[in-house]
Amino acid sequence: MDADREEPDEKPVSERRRHGETERAAETDPAAERAGDAGASPAPPGRSFKQRVFRLLELGSSGDPQGQWVDRILLVFIVLTVVLVVLETVPSVQREWSGALNTFEFVVGTVFLAEYLLRLWVADLHPPFRRLKPLQARLRYAVRGEALIDLLAVLPFFIGFLLPTGDFKALIVLRLLRFFKVARYSPALRSLANAVAGERHALGASLVIIFGVMLLAATGMYLVERTVQPDKLGTIPHAMWWALATLTTVGYGDVVPITAAGKILGGLVMLMGYGLFALPIGIIATAFAREIHARDFVVTWGMVASVPLFEDLRASEIAEISKLLRALSVDGGQPITREGEEATSMYFIARGAVVVELGTTRARLEEGAFFGEMAILGGRRRLASVNAAEATQLMVLEANDLQRLMTDKPEIARKILDEVKERSRFMTSSGDIVPEELTAAGSDDFGSDDEGDHPPVRGPDLFTSEDAAADRAAARDAPEADGPDDDGTRQRDRDD
Repeated sequence: MDADREEPDEKPVSERRRHGETERAAETDPAAERAGDAGASPAPPGRSFKQRVFRLLELGSSGDPQGQWVDRILLVFIVLTVVLVVLETVPSVQREWSGALNTFEFVVGTVFLAEYLLRLWVADLHPPFRRLKPLQARLRYAVRGEALIDLLAVLPFFIGFLLPTGDFKALIVLRLLRFFKVARYSPALRSLANAVAGERHALGASLVIIFGVMLLAATGMYLVERTVQPDKLGTIPHAMWWALATLTTVGYGDVVPITAAGKILGGLVMLMGYGLFALPIGIIATAFAREIHARDFVVTWGMVASVPLFEDLRASEIAEISKLLRALSVDGGQPITREGEEATSMYFIARGAVVVELGTTRARLEEGAFFGEMAILGGRRRLASVNAAEATQLMVLEANDLQRLMTDKPEIARKILDEVKERSRFMTSSGDIVPEELTAAGSDDFGSDDEGDHPPVRGPDLFTSEDAAADRAAARDAPEADGPDDDGTRQRDRDD
């Protein structure tokens, strides 16, 4: 069959993505380079270079070996510039090494400027921004938190040319802000930020309690000590300084009660301080530990946006979905799902690849693919086994979260159901992974072990809706056997 011939309109959504929309997807989604069919036209050289830059800068830390080296080099520059800024405040170091320090600052500033400009250049390749004009996409990207930190890291490079040489200390604060760029490369810092954001309401309540107790303690000490220490505790604002130092158990000693009632009140406030400040500390520690243990890696906004199912959603919707996803890292060969087990979640492949086993047929699914959704929506047990082909990072969406997401967001529900409907047109009873998913990786390495009972899995450049219709017609015309085949596939077809 000619892979380049025109295909009918009834082909599935993901089939259209591979055939009719591969060139457009290649311009907007870096994963499209791998998902495109063999017959697609190659992307222009400039576009391919832009995609490569996007992967190195935005996805490198999550799996691209060369991108990981880029991240490590940038991280070394960040650490070195912070260390040298600190040493630059030592007069002897400034006198003896001022020339070398200025040269290094120029090199670092140039590197950070190039990084910032390149990130702006590839901003329109982020899936949520791909429908915007390039200028609009770059403006939207520029106001994100990480981009603002990158901008702050570049500002000293320009301000240094405007200030006199002797005023270098005015740049210390801005140059030290480069340390916050570490958050881009540190899953632990992102997990801490997620923990604080997730417990913001509890932290706010604990801070209100602390402020209330501090105000009561300051008022009490004001009433007790105002006559004997009018210069230190003669007003409530003065007394609040004592209350804060006492509640935090710092006790500077610059303000102390001298009356018996004041000392008793001070002792009670000290004891209360241990319990009060343990509240926010305990909340943050518990949430941070939960983030670390629940996530082997951090599910980022970019990971969710790179999944083809979510690539058309708005940034706010992607952020909402990312909160529902649970991360799971598996080693090569480790089972993910087993045939016959209850379906409780669906999976999105963030990095790596998995092998789907349906009877004697195997298929490989790679980054951007998803599986397991039909068993959830159909309310049945899994009829396929899935194992990790290599070290793989998965994003897991629990069944309850999927149902709630589809209830709260009808537009997302329609997108998922449309995809499922299109896939179900080509589904056999071999499991909840449909043939379209099996053909996504081709059949060179993964095919049927028994050519007589199982048709070979065809690559995406050969599999069309006309082929599927021919397969279904052949299945209807085939005479029924007296019993099931060795793997029971035809018997299950008749039962269904």
